[in-house]
Amino acid sequence: MREDLNVPLAKGAITDDARIRAAVPTLKHLAERGAKVIVMSHLGRPKGAEPALSLRPVAVGLAKQLDQEVQFADDCVGEAARSAVGRLQAGHVLLLENVRFHPEDEANDADFARRLAALGELYVNDAFAASHRAHASVVGVAAYLPAYAGELMEAELAALHKALDDPKRPLVAVVGGAKVSTKVGVLRHLLQKVDALLIGGAMANTFFKAQGYPTGKGLVEDSALDDAKAVKKSGGTKLVLPVDLVCAQRMEPKQQLRVVSARGVEPGWMALDVGPKSVAKFAKHIGAASTIVWNGPMGVAEIPDFSEGTRAVGEAMASSNAYTLVGGGDTVAAIDALGLSGRFSHVSTGGGATLEYLEGKELPGVAILKEA
Repeated sequence: MREDLNVPLAKGAITDDARIRAAVPTLKHLAERGAKVIVMSHLGRPKGAEPALSLRPVAVGLAKQLDQEVQFADDCVGEAARSAVGRLQAGHVLLLENVRFHPEDEANDADFARRLAALGELYVNDAFAASHRAHASVVGVAAYLPAYAGELMEAELAALHKALDDPKRPLVAVVGGAKVSTKVGVLRHLLQKVDALLIGGAMANTFFKAQGYPTGKGLVEDSALDDAKAVKKSGGTKLVLPVDLVCAQRMEPKQQLRVVSARGVEPGWMALDVGPKSVAKFAKHIGAASTIVWNGPMGVAEIPDFSEGTRAVGEAMASSNAYTLVGGGDTVAAIDALGLSGRFSHVSTGGGATLEYLEGKELPGVAILKEA
C-alpha cells in the first residue's frame, strides 16, 4: 500500500497526526480481512538516508491509531524489507522505511519499482496527497501488480468530483494565500466552472497593484501583474476582490491596526487581512451558495490579530447549508487553529494534489489506477 504518512515531526515526535488518522480506515479494513499489509510512504525531502527523516516514529503513531502493533523495516527494498515481509503474519501491518531515502523513487526508476512490487501481490494507492507525483512508489509499482484505490483515495476523488465536476449551483470558490503565480492556473480553471470566485490573502495585493491601487509595504508579486490583469479581465463580475483591508506597519502581533478601503493603503503600511465590509460581501456570496470550495487563508491567519477575516469567512461557510470542500495545508491548519474543525463536508488531505486537481490537471497516481 502507498499511504501519505508525511507528518510534521519535532524532535522525533509527531506534531500533527491528521494524515495517519486518514490512512487508518483502509489499513484496518485490509488487516481485518486477513491481509498482510505492507505500507510504503515518504517523509520530507531527504538527501539520501537521513536519520531525522526516518519513518520509525510514524510506526509508533500508526500503531496507536490502529490499536495494534506495527512492525518496522529498516529499508523499503533489499534484505531488510524482504525478511520483515517474510516474518509478517496475516492481519498484521508492516511499515517500510522512507522510500525517498532512495533517489530512484522520485526518478520513477523501473527497477526500483519492480523491487518494491516484489514485496507484495496487490497494490493499493491510498495516498491521494502524493498522487500528483509520478514516483516509483506511486505509479511505478502499478506496472507490476494489480492496482486499486484505497478508501481515502476514493473519498478524496468523490469529494472533488462532487464539488467541481458535478456541483449543485451556485458554486462559489474562495481562494487565498500569498502568491498569484502559484495559483494562476487554478484561478483560470475555476473561473470557467464557478459562479463566483472570491479572492483574499496577500495575492489580492497583486490584483490591486495591477489596477493601479497603492499597496504600501504589502507583499506584491511584480512578476505576476500581467497574470493578475488577465485573470481580472477574463473573470469579469465573477471575480470578487476585497473592498476593505486590515493594515499594520509590521507583520507582528500587537501592532496598531487600521481598516482602510482597498484603494486606501498608505505608504509604510501593509494589508494583512480582509476587512469587515469584505467579510460581509463574501458572506453574502457564501450564504447564497449550494457548493463552496475553499483553498487558502484570507490573511496572515497564524497571527491572531490578522486571523479574523479567515475565521469569519470560515464561520460563514461552516454555518451555510452548502456542500463545503476545504483543501490546502495552510487552510486546514487555519481551521484547526480557529476552532472550525469538523464543520465542513470534506477536508482534503491533498495539498499540492488538491491544487493540481483544482487546476484541471490529471494526477499521474490517479490516471494509473483508472488504466488498471
